[in-house]
Amino acid sequence: MLRTVKPDGGRHGGRHRRWTAARAAARAAAVGIAGAACAVAAANTPALAAGGQPDALPGREPLPLERLFDSRAVSDDARPGAADFDGAGNSLSAQDLAAAGWTPGRELAFDGARLHWPRPAAGKPDNVRAAGQAVRLGGRGEALTFLVAATAKGAPGGDAKGTGTVRYRDGSRSTYRLTAPDWRRGPLTTKAVGLPHLNAPGGRRSETTRLYAVSVPVAPGRDVDSVVLPQDPGPDSDLHVFSLALRGGSRGWTGTWAAPVSGYAAVGPWTDRTLRLVVHSSTGGPATRIRLENTFAPRPVRIGHATIALQGKGAAAAGAPRALAFGGQQGTVIPAGAQAFSDPLGFRVPPGTNLLVSIHLPGKVPAVPVHSYTSQVSYLTGDGSGDRTGERGAGAYTGTLSTWPLLTGVDVEGGPGSVVTLGDSITDGERSTPGANGRWPDLLARRLQAQHSLPRLGILNHGISGNRVVTDRYPGDGTSTIMSGVSAQHRLERDVLAQTSARTVIVFEGVNDIRSGTSAAQVIAGLDAIAERAHERGMRVIAATIAPCGGFYDCTAEAEAQRAAINRHIRGGGIAGRGYDAVFDFDAAIRDPQQPDRMLPAFDGGDHLHPNDAGMKAFSDAIDLRELV
Repeated sequence: MLRTVKPDGGRHGGRHRRWTAARAAARAAAVGIAGAACAVAAANTPALAAGGQPDALPGREPLPLERLFDSRAVSDDARPGAADFDGAGNSLSAQDLAAAGWTPGRELAFDGARLHWPRPAAGKPDNVRAAGQAVRLGGRGEALTFLVAATAKGAPGGDAKGTGTVRYRDGSRSTYRLTAPDWRRGPLTTKAVGLPHLNAPGGRRSETTRLYAVSVPVAPGRDVDSVVLPQDPGPDSDLHVFSLALRGGSRGWTGTWAAPVSGYAAVGPWTDRTLRLVVHSSTGGPATRIRLENTFAPRPVRIGHATIALQGKGAAAAGAPRALAFGGQQGTVIPAGAQAFSDPLGFRVPPGTNLLVSIHLPGKVPAVPVHSYTSQVSYLTGDGSGDRTGERGAGAYTGTLSTWPLLTGVDVEGGPGSVVTLGDSITDGERSTPGANGRWPDLLARRLQAQHSLPRLGILNHGISGNRVVTDRYPGDGTSTIMSGVSAQHRLERDVLAQTSARTVIVFEGVNDIRSGTSAAQVIAGLDAIAERAHERGMRVIAATIAPCGGFYDCTAEAEAQRAAINRHIRGGGIAGRGYDAVFDFDAAIRDPQQPDRMLPAFDGGDHLHPNDAGMKAFSDAIDLRELV
């Protein structure tokens, strides 16, 4: 087994670096990732540093957020003048929100946080313009999620940013940095929902408007007492808050399987069909739950029923499928952009086992969020076949699927937590044997299960074929044939930071960036930004060197020079030698010593870019398991 490269100045074991508030905020501001919340916990700090924002408006006690609403963002299409979100008479359409499933008072789950769309009717105050107000909010969690948007006074502008404070019941405080993208010009790739119209003084116009769910850290293990919103960002813009909630954390659960949404794909349309998806567990537990996501969708999706079973042969279950519930109900409706977890079910999931997750879609479904490359055959019934989720046999499942629609996670009760592998097609398993679960994260999971000295962590594969660190491939809105996902930076919150009990991330990306002409400096900045944000959330960050691709048609000499520069930076440990907790040298694991820009023929999947099964094993074997904990 190859030895793990220790970055210069790196730490050993599971300890995480502690950044000063000033240093981390400066770095986060320098990176400037669109839509990301750049935040730092300044534990036990009685007040902000000199030059910072005041803690709260003097003499004001914390109030529920809805008591602070002072802005009207939503109007009825027939009465657009009843609201003025941006000071120019423009507003969101109540009809568009209802069509998206965002009805007054509706619960909206994003990244594990349970937010609520405001209850007031159209034309009534439904959000607060941040100006240092203290909001009553109690509980304990791992992050604080805001539903926000920025407006500009005049023409559509850029982000609105500010620093706020979290106050804890023990008297301590921490600060956070909140960024709200503009409601008309912000990135579509990080939006919570996109609406097709804008209500203007002259009537409804076709223009995409956006709202964003943005998460920031809180001090772990402390009871929150209240949250102080950022001060007014200035005379040119406002930062609007519609809802906020603590992400409660996933204690008591471990992720055993996951797949990221890579795009929004047109289908059928399907009518009254049942999907039977085949997924592979990494670790086991005595109870389970699933996660469904309607990411990038403009409309809600109705789930009629869902079950889980061990796979027998093909679409047949090894035993009677067990029914899953959602809030005690057989089915659920997932609003546009949101997610839903099933209730816990006493169904034992063995490690390293294929599962069948069956989902009945009773309505007409023209498009769904999907993970596009699975290296696995799943199944579906024909139109009008109804609910077949409870059937043990395979007879009704006459069609096949090569994607995973809607399903993004399976969790098991208990366990020590999870490792997320953030990557591209190599992590996704392209050129490994289809159906054999031979992706390098699968092999890593088997290594963990076979030993007894370390915790048997779950392994969550968040590779997306064609994915990049710096640039988005999928545009973030509408159906598309491009299924390479948004950038690793833009999907970091959803695909890493919010994953169930995620404690470590292995970042193995960059080859698609350099093949497309992105510079080493841009990729390095992106990798370091990912490490910075993950560390702020208390995660352990491991970087893997970019594997060689010489011989692939666009792996040019220039691309090789960029790859070498990025790998030097990774081996040096990232930012100032302290950006990564460890480095796995995947480059050294498979390269040809005689031609270092190429992988050894024994590891080549045939196209000189993607390793075969032996190459996947070489990656897994290159991992020092002790570095995962």
